[in-house]
Amino acid sequence: MIVIDKTIISEDLLDKQFVCALDKCKGACCVEGDSGAPLEWEETAVLENIFENVKPYMREEGIKSVKQYGTWLIDSEGDFVTPLIDGVRQCAYVFFEQGIAKCAIERAYHEGKIDFRKPVSCHLYPVRITKHEDYDAVNYNRWEICSPACANGKQLGVPVFQFVKDALIRKYGEEWFKQLEGAAVYKEAEVK
Repeated sequence: MIVIDKTIISEDLLDKQFVCALDKCKGACCVEGDSGAPLEWEETAVLENIFENVKPYMREEGIKSVKQYGTWLIDSEGDFVTPLIDGVRQCAYVFFEQGIAKCAIERAYHEGKIDFRKPVSCHLYPVRITKHEDYDAVNYNRWEICSPACANGKQLGVPVFQFVKDALIRKYGEEWFKQLEGAAVYKEAEVK
């Protein structure tokens, strides 16, 4: 484990490789699972504020789900999450392009309609953060549907923390990320 400020980081972020392979997985992480994407409390208000600008990029089923459940909800574990279509599996903000699940929020962002990229948990994936009273546990989440991404990352030699660099900086800042990079360099030198 690596400790930086009030975070405890799994060394898997340095040891494991990962680069999304959307051509193979088809964006399965957005359409599989038993709950929506985890949200920070601040993001719930953001989703409420941007919904009208995201709506044109959404499918009818997603819009219907948001109208039924709201732009966000609290799941069975008490976490803030995005709503799912019909309450199961697919995120309400998903649309499909050439058979690949994509994010309507991110599309609106890239087209300059909003200044919020997407929930930070989505941006960070496959990294998941568990908040504790005094620290955040920063872990690599292994999921079978991401095995093509693991193979792709291994082939390209990209460790998890580098794949999610922008998201980690968004969450914890540039200085925090520099410390993580330093830990990676130190660990690599130790191995040699």
